[in-house]
Amino acid sequence: MFRRSTAAVAAALVWAAATAAVPATAVPAGPVQAQEQVLTWTADGDITRYKSAPTTAAPGPTKIVFENSEATGNTTGMPHTLTFDTSTPGYNHDVELNVLANPFDARNGRHEAAVTLTPGKYRYFCAIPGHGTMAGEFTVTEGGEDTTPPTAAGEVTGPKNTAGDYLGSATVTVTASDAGSGVASVEHQVDDAAFAPHTEPVRVTAPGDHTVRFRATDRAGNTSEVGSVSFRVVEPPSDTTPPEVAADVTGTEDAQGNYVDKATVTITATDAGSGVRSREYRVHSGPWTAYTAPVEVTAPGSHMVHFRATDNAGNASPEGVVAFTVVGTPVDTEPPTTSAAVSGARNPDGAYLDEATVTITATDARSGVDRVEYALDGGEWTAYSSAIVVGTAGSHTVRYRATDKAGNTAEAKSVSFSVVTSGTDACPDSDTRPTVVIGAEDTGVANADTGDGCTVSDLIDQHGEHPDHGAFVRHVDLVTTDLVARGVLTAREQAVLVRAASRSDIGE
Repeated sequence: MFRRSTAAVAAALVWAAATAAVPATAVPAGPVQAQEQVLTWTADGDITRYKSAPTTAAPGPTKIVFENSEATGNTTGMPHTLTFDTSTPGYNHDVELNVLANPFDARNGRHEAAVTLTPGKYRYFCAIPGHGTMAGEFTVTEGGEDTTPPTAAGEVTGPKNTAGDYLGSATVTVTASDAGSGVASVEHQVDDAAFAPHTEPVRVTAPGDHTVRFRATDRAGNTSEVGSVSFRVVEPPSDTTPPEVAADVTGTEDAQGNYVDKATVTITATDAGSGVRSREYRVHSGPWTAYTAPVEVTAPGSHMVHFRATDNAGNASPEGVVAFTVVGTPVDTEPPTTSAAVSGARNPDGAYLDEATVTITATDARSGVDRVEYALDGGEWTAYSSAIVVGTAGSHTVRYRATDKAGNTAEAKSVSFSVVTSGTDACPDSDTRPTVVIGAEDTGVANADTGDGCTVSDLIDQHGEHPDHGAFVRHVDLVTTDLVARGVLTAREQAVLVRAASRSDIGE
């Protein structure tokens, strides 16, 4: 899979420096002699950064080592380049280096090049499309007498079991940096063996507990303190069971189950034996691609995403597939739906006492409501943000409309009502019975004085002109809601009155 894609990229890239490997030699027991400066870059399956890279160097002949291999953690075959910038202002442009590496190439992902560095700053990056964030810079300085030893660090990689033991083998990579004269050499020691030059990652396969020690020496002869990493290697389990793999499709769906604008496919895999090594996917019959993040599919139409996983024992799962359809955002040509309700205390004639409150609602199931407007008594259209309180005596009309986010505006509707100023006796023929009677039913609710010479029975207005029974019940509910808000009735008493109204035949 990756051999073919790597070959295609390699055709477009040119080696800019020699790649002859330096043979490994034993380190003498005496003082370490200054050697050619070595700068090492490593990479893995991540396309957002180099796994390790130097930040400083000394001028002069330098060996560049770029490794993108299974030993550095690349188990997917992802190719990368180490390319020096020769055009951006502010950087040295005297080194042309463009090295392509992947774990499956002829050098197993480890490449070397000889260059000569000059004082200043160099910028490097990965030239493969989509890997643009893999970039950095390092500084080359002359410096005076160097008495500070290098800094060295070791990292252990490889497949592990749940206890943290390495299955079959563990790979130790030692990196070093030196801000003064630059790193001259790096050495490692496996268990009780002698120190040896560390020219490539060390692979330890013997089962048991191990310690790898390491140190680095700069070009001025300063040697770092010995560091170490300890780990255990165990025999890999006899795993013949492939991983379990699944895919989940998410996104905004329409009423038909199609995904609007895009669908996101997330692939998960588990393996109870040797552990999952890799996940892959392909869209339709395209090439298999390493899965590193959820896959977004945005092209309108029907799609199939195939997926599979491989464990560390080499077992590959059966191929799975998810099918779905992506559609564009539907065109909204329907205006919002609007309504309005008027509330407040009313006299027996239906006029609102002192003030009326108009509440407007608007809904839009497609693009959503953008704005709501109203106009009072022929006035200008005004943005609606909260309920409208009308306290001027007289007849009134409130027009209202709404516009959705697609620009569709609903036809204007209106609601009309009258407001009167409450007097000392708004109900001259007041019903003063001690309890509220609706139809033939005595509700037992106290017929309290509601102010302005009216009682609860007066406002219920069971003898008024109601278009139908439902209109009467709604009138009782509206009136009693206001009386509860004013503290004249309790919520329980309101419920008793509304039920009595629904049982009556008033309005039929």
